Amino acid sequence: MILTDGIELYHASYTVVKDIDLSLCAKGKDFGKGFYLTTDYNQACKFVKTAIGKALKNGVLNVKADVGYISVFEYKHNPENNIHFLEFESADENWLHCVIAHRKLGLLKESLSTWKSYDIIAGKIANDSTNQVLTAYMNGFYGEVGSYEADKTAIKFLLPNKLSNQICFKTTKSLSCLQFKDYKTVTIEE
Repeated sequence: MILTDGIELYHASYTVVKDIDLSLCAKGKDFGKGFYLTTDYNQACKFVKTAIGKALKNGVLNVKADVGYISVFEYKHNPENNIHFLEFESADENWLHCVIAHRKLGLLKESLSTWKSYDIIAGKIANDSTNQVLTAYMNGFYGEVGSYEADKTAIKFLLPNKLSNQICFKTTKSLSCLQFKDYKTVTIEE
């Protein structure tokens, strides 16, 4: 299980994030709209450059092209919160369908309702190295989207055992489990 009480989680950004505002979170991400973190500090460091690039592209003011931040949070489990949590233990067909349904609305839309009731979804990250495979899958290059053959081919090409993790906090209720601890400055070298 990815989320254990007291575990440190990391969020990469162009700015320090102490107070989380879900309304600022983008749609169309792997597990839907939400605040994304990882247990993998090195992965977060790699993502800082992507976060800066997106902020610059979107015209966000006061963004430095060479400095970003890793906000560090601690996860505090509270059974009284009644958090609905889903963890994909591997990059299997269910994980693939969840990612595709959230990334491209209209594909696998009958499956989308399956994941709407969760406050937190965790699993493997579909990162930059997987985008070509996911795009080919969404465009039907491996067969009909959602078919056994297409799923099997895409998962084989994704090399799921080499993917790190991501945790998406989707609701205000889930954010109550996060406590800001610190931040780290990351310098981007060209």
